[in-house]
Parts: sequence; structure tokens; C-alpha cells
Amino acid sequence: MASVEISLKVNGTQTRVQVEEDKTLLYLIREVLGLKGTKEGCGDGDCGACTVLLDGKVVNSCLVLAVQAEGKELVTIEGIGSEDNLHPIQQAFIEQGAVQCGYCTPGMVLSAKALLDDIPNPSEEEIRLGISGNICRCTGYHNIVTAIKSASEAMAAK
Repeated sequence: MASVEISLKVNGTQTRVQVEEDKTLLYLIREVLGLKGTKEGCGDGDCGACTVLLDGKVVNSCLVLAVQAEGKELVTIEGIGSEDNLHPIQQAFIEQGAVQCGYCTPGMVLSAKALLDDIPNPSEEEIRLGISGNICRCTGYHNIVTAIKSASEAMAAK
């Protein structure tokens, strides 16, 4: 397969990379860029473990070709907070016990971020709809919904 050079902004930094035309955005993120927070779960777009933001919209990176990111802005879990300065959503997930095994957490946090960017004070129903593309096999979702609501309140107070 032919390799092409693409240019995109990754977590705020303009980047140029070579990637084969048939490789997914997930492959680009994990194998080319070395960002391991984005996970591969099902590989079919059903579980949400590979969720990232592309131009501010939630996408399953296992379903998007890397070349489709040309000229776009990509945000992965590594781009929304740091160990020393957690994003309010990340902080709320910790405080509300919304993290168990952690496999779904990066995708869940990014889905929550997209939701709160669009709807700063969502209802429980809107939260559940906003994370409906993400499967968590550990928590039962109650603490995740509570964490997102808590994060929305913390972000509104800033």
C-alpha cells in the first residue's frame, strides 16, 4: 500500500507524518504517534474504547482512515489534561469513583468532553445519550453519569 504524508494538529501541536493509505486513525495514534491512551477494543466501532475528538467531534478512531485526518485537529486523552493539571472531567471521574479497570475511561472522558462542550449543563438523559457510544463493563454507569454531572458543575463554577 502507498504511503502518504499528512498534516494535522495533534493535541495542539502541528504535526506531519507518513502513513500508509489503508491504516486507521487508531493505528496512527498508537503506532506512529506513540500515544497509548487511546485503546482498541472491538475494532468495529461498537465499544468506544478508541474514541477521540476530530475537529471537536467524537469519532471511533478504528473506523476512520488516518488520511481522513489531513488538515484536521485531533485531540486524544493525552491532550486534555496532565498528571499535574487534570481536566475537570478527569478529576470528577476520580472523585466519583467512575474509574475501575480504566480501559473505557479515555474514550468515556473524551465523549464527556464533547458533550459538555456542546451542552454545558446536561440532564442525566443527555449525559446517558452523550456516552451511549461507549461501553463500560465494570461500573454500571451510575458513577460515570454522576462524574460528568459533577464536572459540568465544576466547569460552570470557573
